[in-house]
Amino acid sequence: MLTLGQIAPDFTLPCDGGSFVTLSAQKPAPVVLFFYGKDGTPSCTNEMMEFNALVSKFTEAGAKIIGLSKDKVAAHDKFKAKMGIGYVLASDHGGHLMEEWGAFGQKLFFGRQVLGVLRSTVLIDGAGRIIQWWKVDRVKGHAAAVLAAVQAR
Repeated sequence: MLTLGQIAPDFTLPCDGGSFVTLSAQKPAPVVLFFYGKDGTPSCTNEMMEFNALVSKFTEAGAKIIGLSKDKVAAHDKFKAKMGIGYVLASDHGGHLMEEWGAFGQKLFFGRQVLGVLRSTVLIDGAGRIIQWWKVDRVKGHAAAVLAAVQAR
C-alpha cells in the first residue's frame, strides 16, 4: 500500500484513442487518479459523469484527471464516445497497477466477500507526491470533494 507523502510510482498505460498515458509526463500538473470497476456499470458511470461534469473546473485549477479500470482500451473508446467523457481513461487490463497501488483486493459486495477493485481516488501534486487518498463508499458528491481539495492547494 502506498502512503501519503510518498512519490507516486510512475506508470505508462494504454488509454483511450490508442495512445498511452504516463504519470510523470503530467508534471507539473496535479493529477486526480481514480480507480473504478467497469465502464457502463451504474455506480461507475455515476462517478465518471460527476467527474465529467466538473472537468472544466479541474482544468481551470490546473489538474489532470485519469480514470483507471481493468477494462480494455476498446471498451474505454466505446464508453467515452457514448458518454462524452472529457478526460483520459487508462487500461490496467491485467490489474497489476491496481494491485501495486492497493486498489484491488477483498471487499464486501452485496453481503459477501469478493476480490475486486477498491473504488478509490488519489490526488498527486505537481511534484509527483501522493497528497490525498479517498476510499470511495458513496460516489454522489465525491468528484466535488476532490475538486475542493484540488482548489484548496
